[in-house]
Amino acid sequence: MPPTSILLAAGAILLWASLATLGALTRSLPPFFVVGVCLSVGSLLSLHRIRDWRMPPATMLIGVYGLFGYHFLLFFAFRHAPTMDANLLNYLWPLLIVMLSPLAQSGAKLTPRHLAGCLLGFAGAALIVTGGKLSLSQQYLPGYLLAIAAAVVWSTFSLALNRLANLPKGAMGGFCLASGLLSLLSHALLEPAAQPNAQQWLTLLLLGLGPMGGAFFLWERALKLGDPRQIGSLSYATPLLSTLLLAASGQGQLNQMAIYAIALILGGALLGTLPSRKARAATV
Repeated sequence: MPPTSILLAAGAILLWASLATLGALTRSLPPFFVVGVCLSVGSLLSLHRIRDWRMPPATMLIGVYGLFGYHFLLFFAFRHAPTMDANLLNYLWPLLIVMLSPLAQSGAKLTPRHLAGCLLGFAGAALIVTGGKLSLSQQYLPGYLLAIAAAVVWSTFSLALNRLANLPKGAMGGFCLASGLLSLLSHALLEPAAQPNAQQWLTLLLLGLGPMGGAFFLWERALKLGDPRQIGSLSYATPLLSTLLLAASGQGQLNQMAIYAIALILGGALLGTLPSRKARAATV
């Protein structure tokens, strides 16, 4: 049976895979409004542990840096570069988690197997996101840099979670609420007023309970318990599962390029998450 951390990470990835399908129903709404409402809803998942929301300012800053900083940078990247290109550069974050893991976890060393698995995953993600067509242009450089910055923020935030050994179980709720309120403030300052309909309010609720809320709680526990190198390699399943769900819901379709991407991502995830020979020997 896979380690608990892998199961928790897989749960977060499954929830994130629904983001594109659900998000399509809120496409007409301002993005900071969507993020603000969803993160605020997500905070309610740890309302029963509201005392855990009281934490040192430095710890709260880490949470706001990760949740608000990531979404802020990513949305501005989408404004200054084609969505396809920005999204691909954003998916550097699993690779960065693997590459930077020795800095966050004592005794974690990169092996050719980890690097090969992550590079295979990135190649598969590139095929999924771009459809095999990529046209980076210098005129979109600010957007590309913002997307890379978003990837850096999410990867370093994830590794920081791995190091916060004493972080209470309900602390993610405080992170979500603070980041949600900042997103709503950004909405008030930068976007036109939102007017969701009843279906969109229901979608925002589902997003907050799932990919924009519950997934973060699973992700935090996975990184606290597990090996960032394995979790980073597994994370490239996110765009794959998202594409499969879009196809299943009639909002997308699979082609031959997607089949190649599936093979690369699955191979990379298997290569990057398999325990080493020493670890297997230790369990015998």
